[in-house]
Amino acid sequence: MIGAKLKIAVLYDVWEEEDTPPEPVEEKAAAKKSRKPARREKEDREEIFEALEKLGHQPFYQVLDGRPQSLAALAKCGADLVFNLTESFSGDDTMDMNIAAYLDLVDMRFTGGGPHAFFLSQDKATAKKMFAFHGIRTPYFATSYRGRIEHAHDIAFPLIVKPLAEDGSIGIEANAVVNSVKELMERVESIEDNFDSPALIEEYIEGREIYAAILGSYEHAHALPLVELDFSRLPKGTPRIASWEVKFDKSTEAHRLTKSAVAKDLDEDTTHLLSETALAAYRALKLRDYGRIDMRLTEKGEVYVIEANPNPWLASKHEFAMAARASGRTYTQLIGEIVDLAMARYMNRDRAKPNFQKA
Repeated sequence: MIGAKLKIAVLYDVWEEEDTPPEPVEEKAAAKKSRKPARREKEDREEIFEALEKLGHQPFYQVLDGRPQSLAALAKCGADLVFNLTESFSGDDTMDMNIAAYLDLVDMRFTGGGPHAFFLSQDKATAKKMFAFHGIRTPYFATSYRGRIEHAHDIAFPLIVKPLAEDGSIGIEANAVVNSVKELMERVESIEDNFDSPALIEEYIEGREIYAAILGSYEHAHALPLVELDFSRLPKGTPRIASWEVKFDKSTEAHRLTKSAVAKDLDEDTTHLLSETALAAYRALKLRDYGRIDMRLTEKGEVYVIEANPNPWLASKHEFAMAARASGRTYTQLIGEIVDLAMARYMNRDRAKPNFQKA
C-alpha cells in the first residue's frame, strides 16, 4: 500500500434534484435543467469517505454543480488525489469524459478512467467496434437517427433498442425488446424524441447476465469473482434485461423479484472464459484502476460483451463491492486498493517523464 496519508477530494456531481451534500460546501442549483434523475446514491460517497478516514487519509467532499465556478474551485482545492465519482456535468451524462479531461488539463491526480475510457465506453457503437477489432464477441447492431442509418450489421429479431450514449439503464424499459418492424419503429422514435439521441439497435442475446468487476490497469488488471443479476423469478414473458425498473425502481415487481449475487454453477472453463473476455474488453476501452464489464452467457456457453462501465457504483450493497467481498477484501481494503492503484499509476508516470533540467 501507498504509505503516505493523502488529502483526498471525494468528487461528485449534483443538480437541482439532488439533496444537500453531506458536508457543508458552497452549492447552488445548476442553471441548466437536468436531462435525467439523480442516480448515484449518497450512500456511495459517504461509505467511501468513511473508508478513506479509516485508512488514515484526509477526505473532503468536492462538488460539481454545473457552474464554471465549481470547476475553478476543484482546480484550487489542493487535493493530493481526486476520488472521481462524477457521472455527469449539470445532469448531462455525455460530459463525464470532459470532467476527466479537465482533471488531466489542470494536472490533478484522480481515480478511475481517463477521458478516452469514458468516451469509448459511453458511445456504445464505438465500443462495439473496438470489441470487434479485438476479436471480442458482442451482439450485432445498427444505429439510427432521424431516419439515417449510421451503421448496420445484418441483424435479426428479437432486438433491444436503447439510447446510444446513456448509462445506468436510462432509456431501457420493459418494452426495449422488440419483435416486429412496427415495434422497432415505435421504439426508435421514442428514443429519438425523449433523448434527442441516436438509437442503438442490437440483437437481443438470451442468457445469463454476468458482471465482471476488474481492478488494476493495463497488463496488471485482474478480474474479481463474477456476479450475476438473477432474472429467474421474473414472470414468464417478462424480458430478461437490466431495465430501469429492475435496477432502480424499488416500487416495481421486477425490482423485487431480481437480485444480484455471486455467480454460481459456473465451471472452471466458463469462469475463465468470462473473466478473460472481460479483461480483453477492459483493456480495449482503456479502462484503468477499476471498472465493470457487463456480459451475457448463452446456453451454448457463448460470451457476449454488452457494455463497459468505467465508473461503476462502489456502494457496499452493489455488484462491485459484492465481488470484492467474494475475493476476501473488506470494503475499506477495496477503497484503499483503488487509491493505491491510482497513486502508483501517477508515480510510475512521473518517473517515466524525461528530466530536462540542466545539471
